[in-house]
Amino acid sequence: MNYEIAHPTTTGAEPAAPTRHFSIRLSATPRGARLARHLAAEQLDTWGWPYATDANGTAALLVAELAANAVRHGRQRGRDFRLRLTLYPADAAHRPDTHRLDTLRIEVTDARPGDRPPAAGTLRAPAPDAESGRGLLLVEALAGHWGTTGGDPYTKTVWCEVALGR
Repeated sequence: MNYEIAHPTTTGAEPAAPTRHFSIRLSATPRGARLARHLAAEQLDTWGWPYATDANGTAALLVAELAANAVRHGRQRGRDFRLRLTLYPADAAHRPDTHRLDTLRIEVTDARPGDRPPAAGTLRAPAPDAESGRGLLLVEALAGHWGTTGGDPYTKTVWCEVALGR
């Protein structure tokens, strides 16, 4: 499934919990991609998902894959890439009758709008002896949904969303 999640809204008299954001521009280099993964793990730890949790590890892996793709396939000389994390809380009241989970949206924006990955659900496994081509397969397997958007003629954003357990 490939759609954008709705922003939290109020239900009844109880306001929704605040949405949290983190955004940073990084150099489009392997070092920048590595830093993106570390910063994402640290931000999740700050938001309440410690380093040792599955949620933190999964999110860090997703950031690593999307950042590596931005460096490898979306790099333009002299242009950075942007990492943006948005945390959508499940419910402000934390009622026991709800089964929703907090959702993390990961966005990586690079400078190559015309170089888009295949659409979600159309990825093909690489040859067994291929040295690359598995990153988006991991994203598709671990994320609830993912896709690409182009907000302007100069960039593209590859995003994914993952449910975080408590």
